[in-house]
Amino acid sequence: MKDVPEKVVREVEKLREEIEYHNYRYYVLNDPVITDEEYDKLMRRLISLEKKYPQLATPDSPTQRVGGKVLEGFTKVKHSERMMSLDNTYSEEEIRAFDARIRKETGLGKVAYVCELKIDGVAIALRYRGGKLSVAITRGDGEVGEDVTEAVKTVRSIPLVLPEPVDIEVRGEIYMSKSEFTRINRERMEEGLPLFANPRNATAGTIHQLDTTEVAKRRLDSFIYYIVNPGGYNISSHWEALNYLKKLHFKVNPHSRRVEDIDGVVEFWHQWLEKRESLDYNIDGIVVKVDDLGLYRILGETAKSPRWAIAFKFPAEQARTKIKAVTVQVGRTGVLTPVAELEPVRLAGTTVKRASLHNFDYIKSKDIRIGDEVFVEKAGDIIPQVVKPIVEARDGDEEQIEIPSKCPVCGGPVGKLTEDEVAIRCLNPHCPAKLKRSIEVFASRDGMNIMGLGEKLIDRLVDSGMIEDVADLYFMDPFKLAQLGPGIGPKTVSNLMKELEKSKNRPLANLIYALGIPSVGSKTARVLAERFGSLEAFANASIQELMEIEGIGPEVAKNIYDYFRNEKTKKILEKLKKAGVKMEEAKPSVSGKLQGLTFVLTGTLKRFTRKEAEELLVSNGARVSSSVSKKTSYVVVGENPGSKFDRARELGVKTLSEDEFIELLRSKGVNVPERGEQISLL
Repeated sequence: MKDVPEKVVREVEKLREEIEYHNYRYYVLNDPVITDEEYDKLMRRLISLEKKYPQLATPDSPTQRVGGKVLEGFTKVKHSERMMSLDNTYSEEEIRAFDARIRKETGLGKVAYVCELKIDGVAIALRYRGGKLSVAITRGDGEVGEDVTEAVKTVRSIPLVLPEPVDIEVRGEIYMSKSEFTRINRERMEEGLPLFANPRNATAGTIHQLDTTEVAKRRLDSFIYYIVNPGGYNISSHWEALNYLKKLHFKVNPHSRRVEDIDGVVEFWHQWLEKRESLDYNIDGIVVKVDDLGLYRILGETAKSPRWAIAFKFPAEQARTKIKAVTVQVGRTGVLTPVAELEPVRLAGTTVKRASLHNFDYIKSKDIRIGDEVFVEKAGDIIPQVVKPIVEARDGDEEQIEIPSKCPVCGGPVGKLTEDEVAIRCLNPHCPAKLKRSIEVFASRDGMNIMGLGEKLIDRLVDSGMIEDVADLYFMDPFKLAQLGPGIGPKTVSNLMKELEKSKNRPLANLIYALGIPSVGSKTARVLAERFGSLEAFANASIQELMEIEGIGPEVAKNIYDYFRNEKTKKILEKLKKAGVKMEEAKPSVSGKLQGLTFVLTGTLKRFTRKEAEELLVSNGARVSSSVSKKTSYVVVGENPGSKFDRARELGVKTLSEDEFIELLRSKGVNVPERGEQISLL
């Protein structure tokens, strides 16, 4: 490859092969042969080489699995073969009738079947060309689906490159594990966001995220179970097809079984009806397929479903019980979550005593009351939740569930941060229930970037009583820190102390974000740091001054104003100042070559990451805005631009292609770096 040393090309190829092999060992076989540290070292090396030689970056590189692209939308793709749905049954009588029909139409006395667990996920079609993933398509209406290739690349169990250079299309299911679903819903609950009803909904929503970085964070998984045109690979049975899929390094469900007759099917169904709770993913039944592919043509299909396969589903499980009381939990972000205390009831193999009521809007919409008899189920077989009250069973003694007038932890005021928000929160920014989350935000990369201060250590620090607010981090006794328990040795303590010292000199924007001011994210923090220049000036700003800043409305302005007038805030700031935390913004070196110009970026550019493009403009005196107005000087339009392009044309704002943008920069004397990677700029 031009301008790339041959030894680098060979090293990149070797790294990709190694990483994909270890992905296969870890995510498909669940049998890793190297440590996480060794794996990360390989990945870091590949990333560094692709950054140094961007012409080596390819769509099938393992580095694509981390996401990073922000899409404008999804294109429609026609399926090569219709993706059908399955007929289903819930009874042994009907599954035996299915077998009788198969035997009658084929003239056989006995038919062998393959039984597979029915994964409750999202159907996907994967096309490979020359052994490389070409396109991933959702089911859609069965005839036409959506191209979700970039999202699917983040699913580690789906190979980007096959061990054989074959052209093949396979189909399967993408799903979310129970443990991952629980983790995500816990985080959404703490953030006051609506909970996903079940892992399938969460999977569907994730696959359709435009920001592939968010897709990667949710750790989706897959099982592949079908080959389009299996005869083209000399495959004559479904069981052979599953084994060929394994050979190609696809993840095939290990519990699939070939049985000789319908009695084997019924036995398999009963076995997994009892064992399904032992799995870390949801199944809602089994799929039964005739094994002999030669019989498929004889059996045919209906308008919607193949006649050689059927879903033998498990019965749904709900339980009836009574709400004895309602308690309110306060999450790490201050969200108040109502929880129903129940008369104990058996549900999905466990005794349930408590169930989520989600939020107070949910209670109101369902008209749920204390004393109600209710139906309870497990959302996605995981989180117990109250489905609905049994109104007919009321006797008049039921009580309305009221929103607390104050926080049950600190006694502070409660309410919504914005009118549109569903969650009721404790509005005291220094509520003890929020302390762990406050420290996480303070130590985060966008905050004070304190390496080594992770969730587990934060739990120990707070639970031990060593710190009562974020400022206490700078006054910790190293000797007491070393006594917190296993894993915190002299080296850990020394490194943490060094990181805390380094953090005192972070930019003002980082400090503003780290304070956890309600409604102030990292982007707003940068704007505020640039506008005020010091924490003191920012803290003393009036609501009117704050509202003059673009993007800050009356609600956010009031949140900021109230935060700095809280007595606890004043004490924390005094302690931070005493610790030596820098509270003024160092004046950046700005060339002024683009002074007075305002840019908006939209679409996909080829030479810059988002941060690089913004920093290049800002460092040369320009202003970068997230929205188009008459004051905008230029809108830079990359590939697949969004609505900002339309807005620019409506207002008559000058638009620039990427080449015109670079030409403008160079005409102003700006040094434009050469880059090869693509990045989406919204």
